[in-house]
Amino acid sequence: MELNKKLILVRGAGDLASGIIWSLAYAGLRVVSVEIEKPSCIRTEVSYSDAIYDGEKTLNGLTCVHVKDVNDIEAVHESGKIALMIDPKAEVLKTIKFDVVVDAILAKRNTGTTKDMADIVIGVGPGFTAGVDCHYAVETMRGHMLGTVYEKGSPIPDTGTPGLIASHSSDRVMHSPCEGIFHNVHKIGDIVMKGEVLSDIEECIDGKPTGKSFKLYASIDGLLRGILRDGFYARNNLKCADIDPRISEHDNAFTISDKSRAIGNATLSAVLHGLSAIEERENKFFKLEFLM
Repeated sequence: MELNKKLILVRGAGDLASGIIWSLAYAGLRVVSVEIEKPSCIRTEVSYSDAIYDGEKTLNGLTCVHVKDVNDIEAVHESGKIALMIDPKAEVLKTIKFDVVVDAILAKRNTGTTKDMADIVIGVGPGFTAGVDCHYAVETMRGHMLGTVYEKGSPIPDTGTPGLIASHSSDRVMHSPCEGIFHNVHKIGDIVMKGEVLSDIEECIDGKPTGKSFKLYASIDGLLRGILRDGFYARNNLKCADIDPRISEHDNAFTISDKSRAIGNATLSAVLHGLSAIEERENKFFKLEFLM
């Protein structure tokens, strides 16, 4: 099996999807990721989706490049990098045949991925059923089952509650208090105290400033490991910031998380298992034809 000739499409490039992209690319697979035009990921330091804004993004030594034309993908792969395109509906599937499709949008539901998109289709997180709309599904819920690969059945349904970190769960995540433009006071990696202003938000309605502003306050003491990009236009109640209570672990804001690595490695295992099964079937078919 020549992994460097296998082409993988990953839908999504947020922080958890980026752990998947990194694991696949590190194993030598050629990866193309597709995203929406303006990703709202808050953990921008560890998300390949940031390449859409900045042109490229490097995580743990592997670089992702924003390409605007499918004809540029091969050159990116030849340079040992990952390709990222704005293509929310995965229209690229109409022009390129992929060996594997991974839905890592993490929408808590299936937004349109089907088992016939590729020989191997993997659904990450709640909303997928292995054997129905995908060949494999990957568990994303923190706990004992995190990273489980299902060949039948579904990941644990979404609870709506963020994972527990150092006794903090929902209180470590903040949401935009209004629709509007973020003007950040703090940046990722800063140590913040509860009640401290993280961002001034210029209120807008349907894209037009109202003349009012709101402040986003830190919900707990800790390390600011995620916040919307400065200048980002957010809808009301959008998840906009994340504080890690483990203040001493500064690198957490800039490295792929334990959860993301677990999901990434599980997805890689599913890919390898699927490719091996296909290769075995092809070899048996070849031997049968030879005997005939």
